[in-house]
Amino acid sequence: MNYKFEKAEKSTVKISITLDAAEWSAAQTDAYNKTKGKYALPGFRKGKVPMRVLENTYGKGLFFEDAINECFPKYYFEILGKEPSIEAVARPSLEVENIDENGITLVAVVAVKPEVKLGEYKGIKFEKVEYNVKDEEVEEALKRLQERNSRLVNVEGRAAENGDTVVIDYSGSVDGVKFDGGTAEKQNLELGSNSFIAGFEEQVVGMNIGEEKDIHVTFPEEYHAEELKGKPAVFRIKLHEIKKKELPEITDEFVKDADGAESVEAFRAETKKRMQDANEKRAQREIEDKIVKTVTEKAETEIPDALVENQIDNMVQEMEYRLMYQGLRLEDYLKYAKMSMEDYRKGYAEQAKELVKQQLVIEKIIAEEKIEATDEEVENKIKENAEAQNKSVEDYKKDNAGRTDYIKNEIVIGKLFDFLKSANTIE
Repeated sequence: MNYKFEKAEKSTVKISITLDAAEWSAAQTDAYNKTKGKYALPGFRKGKVPMRVLENTYGKGLFFEDAINECFPKYYFEILGKEPSIEAVARPSLEVENIDENGITLVAVVAVKPEVKLGEYKGIKFEKVEYNVKDEEVEEALKRLQERNSRLVNVEGRAAENGDTVVIDYSGSVDGVKFDGGTAEKQNLELGSNSFIAGFEEQVVGMNIGEEKDIHVTFPEEYHAEELKGKPAVFRIKLHEIKKKELPEITDEFVKDADGAESVEAFRAETKKRMQDANEKRAQREIEDKIVKTVTEKAETEIPDALVENQIDNMVQEMEYRLMYQGLRLEDYLKYAKMSMEDYRKGYAEQAKELVKQQLVIEKIIAEEKIEATDEEVENKIKENAEAQNKSVEDYKKDNAGRTDYIKNEIVIGKLFDFLKSANTIE
């Protein structure tokens, strides 16, 4: 086997593989031996038909495809092992350039990791990002705690008001005909929640216990049930109960029982610290994003289409997982959105290209600055993770076998951002 390779356009490499007559003949013989069991001809038992007889019957090229499929991967990976400069990042495309009695020449084109020319990535000035916790935010947290611990109490002697929860029966009809899902008994409805069709809740306001009335509404044009879109409807309503939300008094005792804080002031202090910690992490993420985007914009590289497509695959798969947890399928989502998979993928193209470039630039800076994770750092991280999960180091390693590379990468990325923040000015 002889081969040669050369750089091609858009960060690809063209590899030509030539097999002489003997090598090509041996490849076809191997293909015959692996597939002969499926052939049967008159006068021969199944699997016992000679190769030459099969070629005379079905054509000289009978085993060409199987032979290529068998021999190409073997030679291709052998070449990659010999040529470390070919950093393949996708499956190669393959064509037959020439085939005759003297042998065969295959041409593979494979996307490779592109070269990155770094621009300025040190000594850049960035505006500091800060988020301060406001007293109103802390009070809102206290209010939410109060709301979560509220209870509904029955109200008598007055009409329903916005904010009340009412218990109703309803029966809906369109053109005098009841429709699926339009009838319910003893249904709880919070007035003002906008959980029913527009105009429905507003007409319940003012009703009294035991009162019955007709409510007139119109289904929105974008309503999920096709047969009800834009249709006027009438709901017969009977109101059984009116309830209002009763909030607990905010006291030290309430806060301790509901949250565990020793007092209202302790709750405020702990909540403010929690919010401030979250804000600091948010600010760090944003400045790190700014730095990465800036140094990526200043770098130059030629991104192969295969890398972008791989990234789009990952993004589509992530969306599929998110929808799956909501009980939906991507196919149904696209149908509802009236979008083809091709158009959906195109929507990710620019973002995917940017993410690929960012990753390439990050890897280049890591290599340039010789950033790595030491064995000691990896061990310390494992101990830290084990303690966080209340496990021994031995049990953690057993449960996370094969994750060492992930831990190393996590450490390296952390050191990279420490370096970038120290090498640039943030003020």
